[in-house]
Amino acid sequence: MLVLGIESSCDETAAAVVADGERVLSNVVASQVLTHEKYGGVVPELASREHLRQIVPVVEEACRRAGVTLNEVGAVAVTEGPGLIGSLLVGLVYAKAVAMALRKPLVGVNHLEGHIHAVLLEAKIAGGATPTEIEQSLFSGVALVVSGGHTSLFRVEARGPGSAQASERSSRATAFSYTQLGKTRDDAAGEAFDKVAKLLALGYPGGPVIDRLARFGDAQAVPFGRVRMKGNPFDFSFSGLKTAVLYRVRGTALAKEAEERRAWREAAGRVTPDDLGARCSRETLDLVAGFQNAVVTDLVERTLAAAERAVVRSVLVSGGVACNSLLRARFAAEAERTGFRVAFPSPQLSTDNAAMIAAAGYFKLMAGERADSSLTAHASLPLGDVQ
Repeated sequence: MLVLGIESSCDETAAAVVADGERVLSNVVASQVLTHEKYGGVVPELASREHLRQIVPVVEEACRRAGVTLNEVGAVAVTEGPGLIGSLLVGLVYAKAVAMALRKPLVGVNHLEGHIHAVLLEAKIAGGATPTEIEQSLFSGVALVVSGGHTSLFRVEARGPGSAQASERSSRATAFSYTQLGKTRDDAAGEAFDKVAKLLALGYPGGPVIDRLARFGDAQAVPFGRVRMKGNPFDFSFSGLKTAVLYRVRGTALAKEAEERRAWREAAGRVTPDDLGARCSRETLDLVAGFQNAVVTDLVERTLAAAERAVVRSVLVSGGVACNSLLRARFAAEAERTGFRVAFPSPQLSTDNAAMIAAAGYFKLMAGERADSSLTAHASLPLGDVQ
């Protein structure tokens, strides 16, 4: 089955064609970074307008690259939430129109489930085992979805076709279940990266630039305290770390340096990471290195603690922040030390994309799920049960 995936939950207009939930024929993403860069974050109204402008050409390009027409697509999968409500509605309304006009099945997909399925999709692209073996080995573990809008931990389970746990409806394909173990109580990790980068005039999006600059700093030179949570030990909080950076900058030479860097960026226009690094003092480089180290340490420790509590040996990590080089290296080191299996998608499948939506949608379609004209967008759509 060829599934057309459509994703518009935030500031990326994306469309993809995926065959049988495992073979990516096309994956097109129209970025809005240049639109939002001057504001240091996503402006919802501008994001919605850009989606309106891009949705048709992006879908057409996805079909062209896949070598298919819309009539040859077997079904349409679209993100229904969570996300920015205006952005979600653009993709959702367009997907409903396509499905209705062509009399194709339509299915709504949770954006977070899409990110989790990106790991599964990447594993199938890499090969080395049958699809069912990959599904059942990976999807019996804990998933960390970490991005600019989300930081959540889930217990994920796969029920294979024909298994005793599989329902009659899902007997044709693997079915998946999710239980939320923890979430951020304030800022998402990616949001904290963006806000710290804005404070220091490092540009947008903040995650990639901090990742690049932190390599030249000493993370131990600026230590940050461990975030301690009351209640659920698997919840996250990054607002305090962001505020700690603010207090280290406010009223110091770092604040003056940041203002000078902001003026230089505005005058220079587009700048390279090397140019930016040359405008950062040793103190600034140490500060971003320490901040990044604190965020990554918290993500890794809570995720592995959740996996130990759940008595599983598989950890899935996805979302835009999953591209962070320190996060990948730290998880790899912990996997070797502890014996956990840690899986990431490629950077292209880590950030928002439609291939992950099409892949997740395929399994829903195989399980007999269908949406009708009442399908609507949900800005705070939950995934699975809450522990």
